[in-house]
Amino acid sequence: MASPFQPFEPAVPDYEDEMAARAGERRRIPVRHIVPNLVTIVAICAGMTGMRLAFEGRFELAVGLVIVAALLDGIDGRIARMLKGQSRFGAEMDSLADIVNFGVVPATVLYAFSLHNVGPTGWIAALLYVSTCALRLARFNTMLEGPKRPAWQTKFFTGVPAPAGAGLALFPVYLSFTGIDIGEPRLTAALSAVHLLLVGFLMASRIPTWSGKTISVRVRRDYVIPVMLGVVLYIVLLATFLWETLTVTVAAYYVSIFFSLRDYRRHLRMPEAEPEEG
Repeated sequence: MASPFQPFEPAVPDYEDEMAARAGERRRIPVRHIVPNLVTIVAICAGMTGMRLAFEGRFELAVGLVIVAALLDGIDGRIARMLKGQSRFGAEMDSLADIVNFGVVPATVLYAFSLHNVGPTGWIAALLYVSTCALRLARFNTMLEGPKRPAWQTKFFTGVPAPAGAGLALFPVYLSFTGIDIGEPRLTAALSAVHLLLVGFLMASRIPTWSGKTISVRVRRDYVIPVMLGVVLYIVLLATFLWETLTVTVAAYYVSIFFSLRDYRRHLRMPEAEPEEG
């Protein structure tokens, strides 16, 4: 029987067990950080599958998967902000996904569709497009870490954003599916190469383009219903006349670049405007 006068010895937790428990806690990652990254991975899978379908000659499905990848790219960041799951890891993965989905995939799809008809010239055009896409994304990430710009400049991207660039790059495919025949395959491929280089230049340039993520325009109350009907009409046209609608959308985007440039210069001329930093 233990002596009642035996000194009390408090239980000392095992050091190794405590360290293992702490390590286990550190290894646990909140689900809200995982979900946006899963969306990004699905977007990469969609883009890569589109590239495979292009090699198999199923270009309509290939273009459709590029559009799906663009839609997923547009929501992964919003999901991260909604769940408060932003992370440096997710930002880096998103940039890598953009290079794949909006650089490598469109260039490869277009090469399989027509650029191969001009041999090495078409491949060089595809390589230059991918390079400009990578440069554009690297500059975008650098600007995020640079000095804070005036609030009005957040309305603009510097150059054409990568998702829009992918949509513009596939314009020859849309045009072909509408039934418009430009000419012999080599001529079509040469024009497609020139257009692809133009898109690459617009992405790498410093031409300001409107940012759809920061639209803060207020709509008059009596315009709300017409705007909603316009959006519904656009969706219906996409579902009914996909290639024709995409062709017109590309043309409208090119026209919008001139208006965004004019709007940017108008802000610069305003007395309260500050010069861009970085």
